[in-house]
Amino acid sequence: MTTQRSSLALQHIALLEGLSQQRLDQLAQRCQWQSVPASAPLLLRSEEKSDVYFLVSGQLRVTTYSANGRQITFRDLNEGEHLGEIAAIDGRPRSADVVTLKASVVASLDRAAFLELLRDEPMVAERVMRSLTSLVRQLSERVIDLSTMGVQNRVHAELLRLAREAGIDGNRTRLDPAPTHAELASRVSTNREQVTRELNALQRAGILEKDGKALVVLDVQRLVAMLAEVRGFP
Repeated sequence: MTTQRSSLALQHIALLEGLSQQRLDQLAQRCQWQSVPASAPLLLRSEEKSDVYFLVSGQLRVTTYSANGRQITFRDLNEGEHLGEIAAIDGRPRSADVVTLKASVVASLDRAAFLELLRDEPMVAERVMRSLTSLVRQLSERVIDLSTMGVQNRVHAELLRLAREAGIDGNRTRLDPAPTHAELASRVSTNREQVTRELNALQRAGILEKDGKALVVLDVQRLVAMLAEVRGFP
């Protein structure tokens, strides 16, 4: 479903922050705008598309599926973020699927216009480099975790990541709504049953607590210490 072009909406995209109104107006006209319902595919792995997408509103998930059908989740994207720059830079097919978690509005910029933007706006090019560098670091850390840690420690690592993302108050944090057991399993490359067992163990240990649809981490420092024992760092 198409939606109205808006340079005002692009002002909230972090990658484009600080661009002149004239440049934003130009980008708004060159973008393709669409509204996508919740739980719908936006991009498919191996798809021959090289547009860059700006998430104006909603939430997206970058994910893929193994040969046996197991879902592997890489990251979630929130309003103001962007995706697709890898395919735009190298011109190769998509490396993952992208689906909507909520009804979303996205603006897509074709490869030629995006590369032109990088050449004309060094500030944007630097942000793309920083974004890609951060992504490499995250994926490197994830490969190390998957290669060296057992399931229970991978669950601990993901809970700590979510806690830091949600914000830690003192030694506690609240994940609301809590991720489903299936979602956690897809993030740490295991099955839902193993996640359920480990979450139950953490509740018995007084580290986690359910509160309606939320999950409360009662002792973040214990999670940090447990991870430090196996990683050598938190």
